[in-house]
Amino acid sequence: MLISLHVKNLALIDEEEVFFEEGLNILTGETGAGKSIVIGSVNLALGAKADKDLIRDGAEYALVELVFQLDERQEERLREMDIFPEEDHTLIIQRRIMPSRSVCKVCGETAGAKQLKEIAGVLINIHGQHEHQTLLQKKKYKEILDDYAGESSAGLKDEIRECYREFTELQKELEKNTGDEAAREREASLLRFEVEEIEEANLNPGEDEELEQLYHKMVNSRKIKEAVYSACHMTGYGEGESAGEYIGRALRELKSVSSYDSVLEELEAQLQDIDNLLGDFNRAASGYMDGLEFDGEDFARTEERLNLVNHLKSKYGKNIEEVLAYKTHGEERLNILENYEIYRNEVLQRLGQTREKLLKLCGKLSDIRKKCAKKLGKELKQALRELNFEEVHFEILVNPCPEMPASDGYDDIEFIISTNKGEAPKPLNQVASGGELSRIMLAFKTVLADKDDIQTLIFDEIDTGISGKTAWKVSEKLGILGKNHQVVCITHLPQIAAMSDVHFLIEKSAKKDRTVTTIKKISEEDDLRELARMLGGAEITEAALQNAREMKALAKNTK
Repeated sequence: MLISLHVKNLALIDEEEVFFEEGLNILTGETGAGKSIVIGSVNLALGAKADKDLIRDGAEYALVELVFQLDERQEERLREMDIFPEEDHTLIIQRRIMPSRSVCKVCGETAGAKQLKEIAGVLINIHGQHEHQTLLQKKKYKEILDDYAGESSAGLKDEIRECYREFTELQKELEKNTGDEAAREREASLLRFEVEEIEEANLNPGEDEELEQLYHKMVNSRKIKEAVYSACHMTGYGEGESAGEYIGRALRELKSVSSYDSVLEELEAQLQDIDNLLGDFNRAASGYMDGLEFDGEDFARTEERLNLVNHLKSKYGKNIEEVLAYKTHGEERLNILENYEIYRNEVLQRLGQTREKLLKLCGKLSDIRKKCAKKLGKELKQALRELNFEEVHFEILVNPCPEMPASDGYDDIEFIISTNKGEAPKPLNQVASGGELSRIMLAFKTVLADKDDIQTLIFDEIDTGISGKTAWKVSEKLGILGKNHQVVCITHLPQIAAMSDVHFLIEKSAKKDRTVTTIKKISEEDDLRELARMLGGAEITEAALQNAREMKALAKNTK
């Protein structure tokens, strides 16, 4: 359930906090008061595109914050997304909009637009002002039907997506390898040369690095030998002034007095270690110099090998591993070209098997859709009758098209409707008016809300294009919906406002030479006055108030 909405420095709002309640929450106000800001704020918090112009003049940022109270199922689903609610089972979504960027956080952790969309799918369903127009888009019908089917088709749809991916990859593979025989022979000839060239080199992984190191060692052997010789001379034990000679003398001096003091014994031991290390160094350095002897043939072989390796790397890869991988790929491709008919028949066989599997899966999904279409159509027909479509005929047609399998099955879905007795049913997107679409969308929302367990539904002017008896029917449906769900509804119709469990008034006024929009929960008395305004216009008369009382009483008896 949506507990609260906190908005700061957004459009005409300085700072407002609205605490929503269970049941039917109605928001009303004069035209231009800023009713759309409320729904816009919720959408912003849930990841809608943010325009920096929304930041109130003079403010550094705009802030929108939503607080939801969660049930066990919602918490479980959010935890599966690695979203961890607060200890009091609330979820806080906050978005700060700045001129250069915006930051959204969920329970203190930064969240991206994709994650917010997933979270919103668990918590809330929002019907915007023009959402009913989606019923004119046939491509949406499959999505609506599958939403109703829910878990019964989810796993099957995943299988179909994977199978379709495999099917299209096989098609691409076959297309890629389709060509005339002469072209295949030219490609095979080039591949044979390349594979043989790499194979004859008898490369070993890492060999290029070893060759580079050996080559540089050979090229610089004289310089290396001179440097190592000098180091040995300066640290050795030969005649003259060297580190080894000096340490030897120092060690003899300490040995002559070390028996007089234990500290001297420790110093002697340390110096002995140094002498040993220096001796080890000299032996290792001398051995290294012995290995620096290279004849001209060794150098020529190394240089030739290195040139060969670098030549192959320039053609086939950055290092030997990539060159060898190129060879492996070339061998695989060559095998295909040299055995083309066998390969082609194998791919065709796999393609046929995959298509057969895909069609079988699509058939299973189609059966589920047909079953759900019949059930959903029946429920929608009842919901539409409750919305003053007394003679309605509504049906969902599932037409299999096995010749056109896709990643979401092979069905063509059509919604057909007749709203008047004696008229033949026609596709929904050809016959429904704006007011009818609003009611039809409400029927869909009502049926699907019970199916998907979403607690909170928001309607922004679901009453477009309706009045009179139809308005009362829509009002009754919203009231019924509010018994099992939290409903937030922006309306301009008094019939719907009268059905409210809690009523919020949105007003625009001038304060200190600035226009501000405020949102406040109103009392029963103010509720009647707002209904009277909606019924009678600018001047609230006693007659309008009496009409408001009667309307409120009628709504109460209807609940």
